[in-house]
Amino acid sequence: MVDVLVTNGPWLIGIAAVFGFLMAWGIGANDVANAMGTSVGSNAITIKQAIIIAMIFDFAGAYLAGGEVTSTIRKGIIDSAYFVNSPELLVYGMISALLAAGIWLIVASALGWPVSTTHSIVGAIVGFAAVGVGSDAVAWGKVGGIVGSWIVTPAISGFIAFMIFQSVQKLIFNTDNPLENAKRYVPFYMALAGFVMSLVTIKKGLKHVGLHFTNVEAYALAVVLAILVGIGGMIAIKRLKMDSKADRQTQFGNVEKVFAILMVVTACCMAFAHGSNDVANAIGPLAAVVSVVESGGQINNTAPLVWWILPLGAVGIVLGLAIFGQRVMETIGKNITHLTPSRGFAAELAAASTVVIASGTGLPISTTQTLVGAVLGVGMARGIAAINIGVVRNIVVSWVVTLPAGAGLSIMFFFMIKGIFN
Repeated sequence: MVDVLVTNGPWLIGIAAVFGFLMAWGIGANDVANAMGTSVGSNAITIKQAIIIAMIFDFAGAYLAGGEVTSTIRKGIIDSAYFVNSPELLVYGMISALLAAGIWLIVASALGWPVSTTHSIVGAIVGFAAVGVGSDAVAWGKVGGIVGSWIVTPAISGFIAFMIFQSVQKLIFNTDNPLENAKRYVPFYMALAGFVMSLVTIKKGLKHVGLHFTNVEAYALAVVLAILVGIGGMIAIKRLKMDSKADRQTQFGNVEKVFAILMVVTACCMAFAHGSNDVANAIGPLAAVVSVVESGGQINNTAPLVWWILPLGAVGIVLGLAIFGQRVMETIGKNITHLTPSRGFAAELAAASTVVIASGTGLPISTTQTLVGAVLGVGMARGIAAINIGVVRNIVVSWVVTLPAGAGLSIMFFFMIKGIFN
């Protein structure tokens, strides 16, 4: 059946590219809205600013650091040995997975549900492999790990967010002079954010550009960058015109202004981490299709990315966010719990820390679940009444539905595409 790939090669690549773009669009509409939702919801930045930040940093993250997770999703979930004699099935499957996941993400975004783009594509890939090829082709242990991460990921990020927010309360808000204490402690929070973000960039991003660091060098460099960020923060805060003799309410407002600066830093970093982690969901299957077709049916475990694939994914993400990202931003930023810049900062830093931990272990986590967990953690720190339980219930239901929805759509498209080309 390899002649199918030869005669229809350009068509298959073209269709895969269109559906890959659709998937990237869905990722932008749904996931980048998570990365930016806390910043927009707490009024630290406007939607327009969020889109510009996401454009720059998501693109950079995707382009510099988008490599590692691509291979995990491609190699880990299905066993390519089952496709060696019929490589065209892998091509049809990846194309249907992209279409299925893309459609599900757009439906979820329209409803304002922050679902996981990682789990959408994983569900879609599992669906066509289990039904179209045989359930042995699926690494069910890996799928079990993903289902496990539904509980573990939000729990870790929720705990970290709870701790960060509690420390902000103790050191700054619950003191006699919140403004003075903000000036004193916020540079340390900035340095901490700088450290986490540098680490994710150094350990994940730079090795794809040919820069390799030992662990010691990576941590040392992250510490240096953290110190520089902290010093920059001190200078920026000193420049803010604020009256420390004002009444507490005004001081609180001023402290939130300081955290708003921080939110912009964390929003940039979240966008970068998101680009590095999630662009793989759109370009992994696309790279698989291109590599199988161009090699005449050979299936390799990792595919060199053709020059146009990364820009296609990055542009799709940016457009999806700009045109369709508003509803999910509202859910995350406004509907779960009332966010202020200090709360949003705690949530975002916690989410970023969890992404760092997960990227180090190669687990396909979901930035969405990380962030929802973190926002819940901040809400819990203020007491259960601060959380909108109805919204949380809908979000959890949408997570559970994501894997089967992706799988069901993908199975349907797989047989349609197979019927058209065979």
